[in-house]
Amino acid sequence: MTIELIPLEGLPEIEPGDDLAALLEPSLAEKAARDGDIVAITQKVVSKAEGRIVPAEDRAAWIERESVGVVARRGDLVITRTRHGFVCANAGVDASNVRKGFLTLLPEDPDASAERLQKELSARLGLARFGIVITDTFGRPWREGVVDVAIGCAGLPALQDLRGTVDDHGQALETTVVAFADAVAAASGLVMTKTARVPAALVRGVDASAGDAPPRPARALVRRPEDDLFRESALVAISVAQPSHVFGPGEVSPDIVEEAVRAAAAAHTSAEWSFVVVSSPVARQRLAAATGTDGVLHGASILIVPCIRMTDGETSRPRTEGAVLLSAGAVIRTLVVALHTQHVGWSWDPGLPFDTDGARTSLALGEDWRPLGVVAVGPMPEGGASRPRPPIDPMGALDGRDQASTPRRK
Repeated sequence: MTIELIPLEGLPEIEPGDDLAALLEPSLAEKAARDGDIVAITQKVVSKAEGRIVPAEDRAAWIERESVGVVARRGDLVITRTRHGFVCANAGVDASNVRKGFLTLLPEDPDASAERLQKELSARLGLARFGIVITDTFGRPWREGVVDVAIGCAGLPALQDLRGTVDDHGQALETTVVAFADAVAAASGLVMTKTARVPAALVRGVDASAGDAPPRPARALVRRPEDDLFRESALVAISVAQPSHVFGPGEVSPDIVEEAVRAAAAAHTSAEWSFVVVSSPVARQRLAAATGTDGVLHGASILIVPCIRMTDGETSRPRTEGAVLLSAGAVIRTLVVALHTQHVGWSWDPGLPFDTDGARTSLALGEDWRPLGVVAVGPMPEGGASRPRPPIDPMGALDGRDQASTPRRK
């Protein structure tokens, strides 16, 4: 296989309202564009043509507007999740290759932008099989540097699923799904450099039919939050984990609950803890009736009852109420944050009435154990738990939070 990367030069500075298909057509005709070719084009020119240019005065406000959540932050750098599902620096808000004093935003719908351009160019060039990939440069976890990825595509499969096919040794592939559109974008970036004023390239010779994959948009590349093992940094998870008032449909894996319990048990080693996991409907109803906590069920699939041993195992002295509360705060907070990091919903309200003796009897606990309440666990509701969004700028607007709770630099 031979792959050609042909820069499409000569495009003027793009302004809002420009017809990209009309501007690209002469260069593509000169390069004898043909069926099977793919045009890669940078997000920057698509955003400019679509008028996604804004004043740069309040960059933090534009980043916050374009974000649906913060994934991680350090100093002035913030990694956010955009409403498209992309995880990238500063929600894709960028000041490079744009007039001074302005910023560009990502296209509203990059896949729709790619589809429009693909149809217009196919009609102009008389081609039946013609692909478009809209690219942007993203950083990558665990690796230095940026690389071009696909944020929109049309006329080609974003993913090539090779599972079930065989390798050159005759062994069946079990997990191989190729990010085909990202591979095209990365290759095109070799000729569409930041300083070359080449915002588009013709990619020729790639085999878009591998795996018999039908055309799929670039949003198929976005991993679902519930499948993302690195959805948030530990710092962000601690700050945004909030209770769910309702739960989504389905069940929660017992393995996830066990991992969360292990993390909680390790949070405070000076006390002996036990976590009773109640999953059967009969046991849940019995516990709720015995403790008067019917209101915490909320459709939860599992209930967790944290229990502390009231006697110090080393000294045999009873624990003070203060020691119990300190230990309980650390352990239960660790438990619910661990559930949140696994995209599991939870509900815990220490202010609700709770019959400790009723719980002890219902769970057949010894007199030395004190149940502290019920943590209700269930699938995260659609859209995640209801919670206030932290501001993008750590020293900026406080979004209505108590100002005394936020440290200030001097």
